[in-house]
Amino acid sequence: MDDRKSREKAFHDVEYQDDARWQRVDKYYAVTGARERYFDGVIAARCPGRAVLEYGCGAGKYSLRLAGWGAKVTAMDLSETAIRRAQEAATTAGLAIDFRTMDAENLDFPDRSFDLICGNGILHHLDLRRSFAELARTLKPDGAAIFTEPLGHNPLINLYRRMTPRLRTVDEHPLKLADFELARQYFKSVDVRVFHLASLAGVPFRRFPFFPGLLRALDRFDAFLFHRVPFSQRYAWFAVAILREPNAPAAP
Repeated sequence: MDDRKSREKAFHDVEYQDDARWQRVDKYYAVTGARERYFDGVIAARCPGRAVLEYGCGAGKYSLRLAGWGAKVTAMDLSETAIRRAQEAATTAGLAIDFRTMDAENLDFPDRSFDLICGNGILHHLDLRRSFAELARTLKPDGAAIFTEPLGHNPLINLYRRMTPRLRTVDEHPLKLADFELARQYFKSVDVRVFHLASLAGVPFRRFPFFPGLLRALDRFDAFLFHRVPFSQRYAWFAVAILREPNAPAAP
């Protein structure tokens, strides 16, 4: 295991001992409902009876949801601590999920194994060429790989990241829109939708009774802005990418 992967593994082995990290940033995720509904919707519709891989499953919370939507779930993560917690959660829930400790850049699965591959905040920890190649190799020709990832263009968000270095690994790299162009070398169809710019202004009001209405208005403004001023999309906080039509795996 190279130094980058060793650092990532060590960081997440510690982080998955408890949920303290997420408690420190939870307030910002109060505004992410629109993205989560979109991400969940496109995934849940593809789950029933399908072979699904959660790519970077962490402690398995989303793996349980995939199983609840009718998927035949395999899930992997580099962290043994995460996989242990995920297996415990699945056992408690009475769900049969195949959890594996594995390197996302070197998947131990045959070509064209999965109908759907999904991940939440995993690609920006990886070498993108290696991960896109593995995703394209293990995805079935008619399948889809669906990811939600933070973007790295917004200067204010990047300032917050620099001020809170202990909340993330030294090697992670929030994605640029150009990274999705790289994905086109491995997938013939790459559809990217961005979320959260004006909606971030709602964070200070999350505990007020008028917050749901405010957030709906901010989400609508974001959708209008991203449509009418496409350049503004680069300053969004998150993107959801749907990758389809993988290039055929290289011959051995």
